[in-house]
Amino acid sequence: MEVDIWLAVCMAVGAALYSSVGHAGASAYLALMALFGVPAATMRPTALVLNIIVASFGSFRFIRAGLFRWRTLWPFLLGALPFAFLGGAIKLPGDIYKSLVGVVLLLSAARLLWPREIRALQESHDPPVWLAILLGAGIGLLSGLTGTGGGIFLSPLLLFMAWSTPKPTSGVAAVFILCNSTAGLLGNFASVQQLPSNLPLFAGAVLLGATVGTTLGIRLHAPVILKTLGVVLVVAGVKLLGFY
Repeated sequence: MEVDIWLAVCMAVGAALYSSVGHAGASAYLALMALFGVPAATMRPTALVLNIIVASFGSFRFIRAGLFRWRTLWPFLLGALPFAFLGGAIKLPGDIYKSLVGVVLLLSAARLLWPREIRALQESHDPPVWLAILLGAGIGLLSGLTGTGGGIFLSPLLLFMAWSTPKPTSGVAAVFILCNSTAGLLGNFASVQQLPSNLPLFAGAVLLGATVGTTLGIRLHAPVILKTLGVVLVVAGVKLLGFY
């Protein structure tokens, strides 16, 4: 039981960090569960359920604060949802795949942490619908395969392409992750039988973390959000590369 409490505390910290930029923390939960020896079959459904909890709370708070734009989101969702469902039904053999994704995330983090100005700080424009649908399909498949919500792929894309300024990006990412995580879990619904008995403890911990994280995310200045997102991407990338 003491081990479960320490795992819950670590999850709360992960939820606080990730939710401050509109993410839900699935990659952190997966890494922590691996470190604490949680059975592999339990990890993906648990991470998705915790993702849904944090993303639901984050979506509510960011939308309520006016940090959300439906026009930015819906084309990505249209492409992502069926492929997140499909990805959730596939068991990925993927060490090579995970390594490639980890490298992509670290490169994205390097750009966010780079001192040069990012254009999305100053201006943004709506993504082309056809391109957003296509990219959404790829992100949906990646998120379903990895048991994440896809925000770690969507947020840097929105910022690098100047399709959203930083604060609305957090709101868009939160709603995207909520919908994608739900689709991924439904795609592998049988896995919910593997959910742990201490799930309520973990759920309460991440909800507490999300309360802190979303409060910070709403109040932080845009450059701070970018740096925080860069740190989140480093954590996720390192995890996928198997360094911890």
